[in-house]
Amino acid sequence: MIELLGWVPLFPFLGFLILVLAGERLSKPLISWVGVGSVAVSALLAALIGAEFLNGTLQPYHLILGDWMKVDDLSIPFGFYLDALSVTMLFVVTGVGFLIHVYSAGFMEDDPGYARFFAYMNLFVSAMLVLVLADNLVLLYLGWEGVGLGSYLLIGFWYEDPNNGYAARKAFVMTRVGDTALLIGLFLLFTQLHTFDIQLLMLRAMSQWTPGTLLPVAAAALLLGGAVGKSAQLPLQSWLPDAMAGPTPVSALIHAATMVTAGVYLIARTNALFMMAPSVQFVVAVIGTLTLLMAGCSALAQTDIKRILAYSTISQIGYMFLALGVGAWSSAIFHLLTHAFFKALLFLAAGTVIFCFHHEHNIFKMGGLRKAMPLAFWSFMIGSAALSALPFTSGFYSKHEILLAAYEASPVLWAAGCFGAMITGIYSFRLIFVVFFGVQSQVVEKSLDWKMSVPLILLGALALFGGMLKIPLDSVFPVLFNHDHTFDLVSVITVAAPFIGLSIAVLYYLTGTFSAQRLAGSGLANQMRIFFFNGWGMDTLYDTLVVRPFKTIAKLNKNDAVDGIYTTIALLGRGGRLMLSASQTGRIRWYASSMALGTVVIIAIGWLS
Repeated sequence: MIELLGWVPLFPFLGFLILVLAGERLSKPLISWVGVGSVAVSALLAALIGAEFLNGTLQPYHLILGDWMKVDDLSIPFGFYLDALSVTMLFVVTGVGFLIHVYSAGFMEDDPGYARFFAYMNLFVSAMLVLVLADNLVLLYLGWEGVGLGSYLLIGFWYEDPNNGYAARKAFVMTRVGDTALLIGLFLLFTQLHTFDIQLLMLRAMSQWTPGTLLPVAAAALLLGGAVGKSAQLPLQSWLPDAMAGPTPVSALIHAATMVTAGVYLIARTNALFMMAPSVQFVVAVIGTLTLLMAGCSALAQTDIKRILAYSTISQIGYMFLALGVGAWSSAIFHLLTHAFFKALLFLAAGTVIFCFHHEHNIFKMGGLRKAMPLAFWSFMIGSAALSALPFTSGFYSKHEILLAAYEASPVLWAAGCFGAMITGIYSFRLIFVVFFGVQSQVVEKSLDWKMSVPLILLGALALFGGMLKIPLDSVFPVLFNHDHTFDLVSVITVAAPFIGLSIAVLYYLTGTFSAQRLAGSGLANQMRIFFFNGWGMDTLYDTLVVRPFKTIAKLNKNDAVDGIYTTIALLGRGGRLMLSASQTGRIRWYASSMALGTVVIIAIGWLS
């Protein structure tokens, strides 16, 4: 069965080709069969291959499908590499991706771009599968850019609205900044180590480079630049909240199963390189810590149900970066796995509220939906409990490991992570209490069919019990931390942090003991709320430092100085031609005189020299 690994990314790609070439001529049921069915087959294959691998010796499996390009002694194959890390990513991308596709079949049923939507979704999944299975950096980069293209197409799916097109372009351009750094990093690694094969590259780096020297630090920093862009971490995080312009299933796919996890995967896959650059690895932890705090504070101030979840994604990816930065590699990937379950659940549950509530996004225009939408309510309860890392949910096990590993590395990082966990508890249950409690403001007219209900039920079960899925990642990563923790003060504080956040949310948004409006309306608090609402002013900062200067230079250079250089060369050429043409009179005596004079000049030069 493991020999069929190459078919896993191929089936979604075949679905993409069918829908692109013939989608407009297919009926909607047939479109959904192609779009959902291709990912279903891929998910089934991934499950069978993963089961065979996990029940075997856990030895990595290397599949070469053929040469992609061959120049002199450089050979770049279509090669896939399977180990515990890629198995985990296969389960996330195909499993969660399949459930999102099933949900999409119901959510997007009335959309005129039904075939185009599933074509883009299949392309997105196929590109992500190539990325996580690639055995070499060039093939990984192909999947990396394919994911970027897919995100652009899906975020701007409803392109009739200019704001959606702007959000798609913003995501594309900002992630290209990181992609450029990654590409330079790949060039550096190849020129110094003479291979693109990831496993061989790591071995050569460890044997040929000295830890902490310029080359490993530069290479790791450039790869980090790519990871920061794709995973929406500081300072390239502001594209992700605007990516909510796409349909809700797109948001679920980007945030839970595909694009934003790519940066985490890249760092984890090249962990040997980062361990040789401890200064860069520490920067990874700092970036993750700052991002999780900034995004958590921003989520507190949002009113759009999807933007709250978007900022929560940025924050949770920050926890993964924190884990990578302190060397808790397995914990980072474990949190990536559990995050995929509860974040997909939350986004799809938000989609049901939006779907049934007249496409309203403002949580303060909702309320009292607990009885009218029980499935959405319980989905949010389970998803928010896991997001907040309440005990016995999947998020608890993974985040608890991260925070305790952070404490072993730096009590300051641990304290910041605990504070972020408290903030997570506040904004998660603020959303629930505002949307599902209180007085119902509008009548819910639509109901959910099985295509939207079943994925919520299955994801709810995974969000609760997914922490029991223990994939032996220690076969890939070095074991640096002992997770057999004793019951001490650090553990108590770590567990208590989300409960403190939950208690604050209860007092402000459920019982009304304290007034959130009165607090937010005071001078300094109101300014902070606006600051957090606007994402800490990052877009304004970029507008001031990059966009406006660029526009000013463009206006000053509206006639294009570079074109002026070439225009001048052309004018000189034309002038020279006129001078030469003036000498062509057609008079024989003039030509003879010119030849005689030239001969005299040449003889004179020869005689004088």
